[in-house]
Amino acid sequence: MSPNEIYDFILSVARLGVPLIFAAYGGMLSERSGVANIALEAYLLFSAFAAAAATSIFASLWMGVLFGLLAAALVGVLFAVVCVYGRGDQVVIGMAFNLLAAGSIPIFNKALFSITGSTPALPMQLRMTEPLIFFGLALVFVLFLEFLFRKTKHGLRITACGENPMALMTQGVSYKKLRLRAVVEGSLIAGLGGIYLSLCQGSGYARDMAAGRGFIALAALILGAWRPLPTFLACLFFAATDAVQIQLQGKAIAGVLIPNSLIQISPYVVTLILLVFSSRRVLAPQAINKQVSE
Repeated sequence: MSPNEIYDFILSVARLGVPLIFAAYGGMLSERSGVANIALEAYLLFSAFAAAAATSIFASLWMGVLFGLLAAALVGVLFAVVCVYGRGDQVVIGMAFNLLAAGSIPIFNKALFSITGSTPALPMQLRMTEPLIFFGLALVFVLFLEFLFRKTKHGLRITACGENPMALMTQGVSYKKLRLRAVVEGSLIAGLGGIYLSLCQGSGYARDMAAGRGFIALAALILGAWRPLPTFLACLFFAATDAVQIQLQGKAIAGVLIPNSLIQISPYVVTLILLVFSSRRVLAPQAINKQVSE
């Protein structure tokens, strides 16, 4: 590869890694508090749609950002209430939210724009054209989360809540309120990934534009052992596999032209293989997806 090709590849990894990083960090706050979060895909989809729809309706980029964050926060509140106060199975509820996003967003899109597939294409002046700004923000979150979990009372309580919520209760701290707060905070971070998808990487919302990134982000979170820096590196690794499959499409490997459909699934295959080999060595928060006896 030439220096220019290497540079382009690095930029591609950074661009593809942004939504994974934000979704994974959103899931990190939730899961380290003890709430298993399979709904990361829903966070990305709802925030991406709300950001694009609001930008198109109000002709304001910042209104789009605001509505994208509000949509993610609303989903986070509903998810946390059902999981924490409704005491439902968190994995099942998370999948239900993903199905809700896939089924309801086309209805909202039809009501607003008379089509089900996508929002109207946004002009350049209503889009964010510098993806590296989002990548820089993702780097800031690495440092912020490291500081949060190591040095702040809130971060230490989140970790304690995911390991032993009864210990918090003996100190007079409500683990339910703490989990609610952590899930909503995480949803806001994940919402940045959805906003990036529709307002920066894309020119509006396209149906199912998350394309499984929420699940890959969850895999990166597990592979990174729920820690900020290893999770960040895992997201970049999965982004690199995605960048490689994009470059390999339509090209012969060792003289053999591999169908694009096989190349396109390679990031998901790599994700599965890594999870199989790492699952026995990675310890999840002890209280995750477990009901607490009060």
